[in-house]
Amino acid sequence: MLAEIQYYSRLALGIRQVTRTPLPPDPESFIRRQFVERERRFLEVAERVVFANPAHPSHVMFRIAGCALGDLARHVEQDGLVTTLTTLRGEGVYLSHDEWRGTTPIVRAGREISFGANGFRNPFVKGWSESQSSGSTGRPMTTAHSTEARVHTNAHQFLRFREFGLSDRAWITLRPILPATTGLNSALRGRVVGTPVDRWFSVGSTLADYGHYRAATWAMVTLGNLAGARAPYPTFLPPDDFGPVAAHIARRRREGRASVVQGILSPLVRVAAAAIEQGHDITGTVFLCGGEALTPGKREVFERAGCLASPSYALSEVGHVGLGCPEMTGNCVHLLEDAVAAITHRRRAPYADEVEVDSLHFTSLLPYAANFFINVEMDDEGTIEPVTCNCVFSRIGFTRRIRHIAAFGKLTPQGMNFHGTELVPVLEEVLPARFGGRPGDYQLVECEAPNKQTELRLHISPRVGLTDPERVRDAFVEHMRPRRGGALATRLWLHSNGVRAVISEPHATPTGKVHAVRLLRASSSPGRTRVGHEA
Repeated sequence: MLAEIQYYSRLALGIRQVTRTPLPPDPESFIRRQFVERERRFLEVAERVVFANPAHPSHVMFRIAGCALGDLARHVEQDGLVTTLTTLRGEGVYLSHDEWRGTTPIVRAGREISFGANGFRNPFVKGWSESQSSGSTGRPMTTAHSTEARVHTNAHQFLRFREFGLSDRAWITLRPILPATTGLNSALRGRVVGTPVDRWFSVGSTLADYGHYRAATWAMVTLGNLAGARAPYPTFLPPDDFGPVAAHIARRRREGRASVVQGILSPLVRVAAAAIEQGHDITGTVFLCGGEALTPGKREVFERAGCLASPSYALSEVGHVGLGCPEMTGNCVHLLEDAVAAITHRRRAPYADEVEVDSLHFTSLLPYAANFFINVEMDDEGTIEPVTCNCVFSRIGFTRRIRHIAAFGKLTPQGMNFHGTELVPVLEEVLPARFGGRPGDYQLVECEAPNKQTELRLHISPRVGLTDPERVRDAFVEHMRPRRGGALATRLWLHSNGVRAVISEPHATPTGKVHAVRLLRASSSPGRTRVGHEA
């Protein structure tokens, strides 16, 4: 209780500060300057955070690799940052996602490198908004977000809105209330970027069960408005009903004002689908989507409703990684190279010994980044390639894009992460112990339902002998629920229609070989399936 009071006290002070901090006078010049100076800033932060601290894990990796600060600076000057990072990855200066989360020890050249709970947190950043990962399978990791980082993100968003011509539109946000801060941040950001939020819709909250979070959200919005935010209070949707959002967009359209809607992808698809089913005209609406891959099936729903969908790519531990522009189609974004550097490394995917992926590695560039990483994996894959288009991001110098973004070591339904290291013990130990069977008899599939929603499907082998798969589903949900760090939306999503259970034979790999699968992903790419280890 005391910790929660302290957290919300910091949050209140931060809201006041960030609401009163304006954008840079010329956001485009500000971002361009950050991009031009990124190599110098990277070296400065590396010197302060890594090389000045012999106990820092990355310092130890550099020492094992035989690379001092002067060597690093020389390589960056001669070869450029991206080439240098690629070389460092080959020399062992990197972090797998499980290493960073503490579920796997960091071992380089036969030496185990230890680190504390927040060993990669930037010590020079004091954040007012904090998020903590679940510690169910490793150390709980805290990510602090400073005012400077929020202003930088707001500058990116300002450019995105300007590029899409959204400044005169009604801005609608579809995000959860506290304890998740995404909805609050979105609502408070509007006036700062010049487009106050018209309406904030939220799902998954009942007064009886989560009244204290409603009260906390109301209090934080009030504080922001006293500081000039002009933010709306959340409007709560009926269970499993996104029709009110579609109706509001259609009403604004009849009034002569088009809308832009921002949120997690799958709920936004529900809005477009509700408009089609209920006859609401939302033609011309722009949906800015995050949290999931914008698959062809999901994009088709937006197009049938006469709307445009554009993706973004962000990681809470790393920050904003990429934004789409009006000229981009498909699941791809401009890499925001003023804030983060990215390379790929070909490797075998965990839980899928026969599958190789181009694993994305990220490096922090901003001095106010919450965590300072050098070549950290987040268990996402993608293709990085040059791109030329006539948009503000290309003009600034963001001429590389990431396309075909997908997770390979985790499942990401509805913008929530379920890591293989926490799923596999449930599938291989907990469920067999309770219901019978053996490892491989329980498979978890992330797939697109007929309504284009992303869901998890729990497959149970017939040899287990069960006749009621819902018993297994309920056990899985109850076991995973406390491991989600208390996230309100996740708990409710798990309990509603987010997880389905079926009795079925083991799935086959693309080569036709039947595996006893531990973790499986149904990819949006034709003919491609993510599979796990053989039993």
